[in-house]
Amino acid sequence: MQDKLYIIIPAYNEEANIRNVINDWYPIAVMAGEGSRLVIVNDGSRDGTLNVIKEEQKTRPQLIVKSKENSGHGGTVLCGYKYAVSEGADYVFQTDSDGQTNPGEFEEFFRCRRHYDMVIGSRKSRQDGLSRVLVTKILKAVVFLCFHVWVEDANTPFRLMKAETLKRELRYVPKDYFLTNVLLTVAFTKHNRAIKYIPITFRPRQGGVNSINMKRIIGIGRNALRDFAKLNRIL
Repeated sequence: MQDKLYIIIPAYNEEANIRNVINDWYPIAVMAGEGSRLVIVNDGSRDGTLNVIKEEQKTRPQLIVKSKENSGHGGTVLCGYKYAVSEGADYVFQTDSDGQTNPGEFEEFFRCRRHYDMVIGSRKSRQDGLSRVLVTKILKAVVFLCFHVWVEDANTPFRLMKAETLKRELRYVPKDYFLTNVLLTVAFTKHNRAIKYIPITFRPRQGGVNSINMKRIIGIGRNALRDFAKLNRIL
């Protein structure tokens, strides 16, 4: 029996990118087998994102769209993870809808799937700007100070997880939490799950406008410092 792979992609106002992203990642769902799915979680987009996805569904039976009210990236990937687990996925992969990740790098991750609870990308070759690189480095330091664990790249949107392990760790993530992937990376690490980091490239955004700016990043950082202390006690 083939493993069921669910590819989770959050999308908010990605009309400019979403068709190309589907073209990139849908063949991987097909390659993984009939039970696998490409799941786009539409985070209350106000542009034509949903219409494009529905049009693509007409010829792509393994493409699923889940629509929800806008709650941000963290709440959207959390919705996707819970859906994948509830549908009986064996493995859950998450990437983003901005075209920055390279589907050609997925094969190495999938080959490792049975040996690790999480295989996660480490963004070594980045083309998304120095400010984003700086944020990643600061986040790594904050995670170490707050949770006392060292993670190579906490928030990478290129991660493959065993669904059985993911289900156990999801109980530690609050509803609509804004840094779901960071908290999951920390939880997998603190609970001594088997983790492998693999270097990946990270391209510039392929189209559209990034909804996260430095002002919002600073606000997220303040909230993170407040929340991490409480979450560390729970973990």
